[in-house]
Amino acid sequence: MSETTRRAFIKQTALTAAAVLVSPSARVLGANERVRFGLIGAGGRGKQILKAALRSPNTQAVAVADVYSRRIEEAKGIAPGVQGFADFRRLLDDKTIDAVLIATPQHQHALHFVPAIQAGKDVYQEKTMAFNPDHARRMRRALEGSGRIVQVGIQSVSGAAYDRARELATPDRLGDITAIHTRHCRNAKDGGWGRPVPPDCNLQNVAWKDFEGEAAPHTFDPQRFINWRFFWDYSGGNVFENMVHQVGFWYKLLNLNIPRSVTMAGYNYSSPEMEVPDTMDVSMDQPENLLFTWYSGFGNNFYGEDGNDLVLGKKGTVMRIGEKVSYMAQGGRAARSTETGSAPATAEPDIVGGSIDTDVHMRNFFECVRTRNVPNCPFELGFRSAIACQMAIASLRQGRTVHWDAEREEIV
Repeated sequence: MSETTRRAFIKQTALTAAAVLVSPSARVLGANERVRFGLIGAGGRGKQILKAALRSPNTQAVAVADVYSRRIEEAKGIAPGVQGFADFRRLLDDKTIDAVLIATPQHQHALHFVPAIQAGKDVYQEKTMAFNPDHARRMRRALEGSGRIVQVGIQSVSGAAYDRARELATPDRLGDITAIHTRHCRNAKDGGWGRPVPPDCNLQNVAWKDFEGEAAPHTFDPQRFINWRFFWDYSGGNVFENMVHQVGFWYKLLNLNIPRSVTMAGYNYSSPEMEVPDTMDVSMDQPENLLFTWYSGFGNNFYGEDGNDLVLGKKGTVMRIGEKVSYMAQGGRAARSTETGSAPATAEPDIVGGSIDTDVHMRNFFECVRTRNVPNCPFELGFRSAIACQMAIASLRQGRTVHWDAEREEIV
């Protein structure tokens, strides 16, 4: 999509939202009406956003869908009385459901998003929004002209750190930005992702073919199902898990576009169970003439995992460490503790946990379902962030620098 087409899409999306153009199967809600919602994907993150949704004012959980029967029962423990479905399409058939939360593995996002939009549902879509450019394009085609509200789960853009960074990262303070350096580090085997296989994880309780979706077929393997983050067929590794958060944060705040080119190096030094790397470095050449880098590793947590970013401008520097954001004019020298920060050595990695940002992000979604306003992380921001992450993975797996063809919307 060219820049002109992209802007036209954003304008049209805003217009359809403002006009509340809804599909025939969608209800029109009043400002104070209860939003009825369903959850597709009740794994660790799914249960966290289910809890966040229930904490949002005037919401009602109606149904949950998952390919694993155990997770349906776990979700019912959080929201008693919800219906449970192994087939997500039965959830979408319920015309009284206004919105769905999608928290399935990354390779399934488009496979659930597109039917949800076509069924007239507003969607809270977990990140990374799309697994590859084809999925991203399919999702956009489904959304365009639908009038649906979409919030992508990059919750950092709803947090206090975002508001503070927006105050500080202004052209008069930063001048021309030359580089953005971001980091995300844990000291945890396999990134803390590894989970034991429950004894009932078998073909009697898991719809394996539904889980595989469009991925390469394999004989049922409970490790591939439970620890899907380890495998390229279903996961983009920590690039899709956490780089996307930092990319989305700065892409929105600084209005950055898809990179011109991306180069990624990544290696698996101490996690033999995983196909994805445990140590990695990404360099993105941005069309705004600045370099955006991201480093991540699972063998040391000195930099921490709660946002550790530097925005370097010719007039000054903005530093973000978690919720703390500060500014230093050019010529100053920050103390080492301010530059880097560190996570406590005993801190447990936040793999799929909730946070106050998630709660605020979810409330923003439900408010927009009622008002039809544009949410904090709309589709287009999710699209740009997803493509940047997809380019990084393509670079790593192909062993070369990759480029973005904006006209064809392809990684080349």
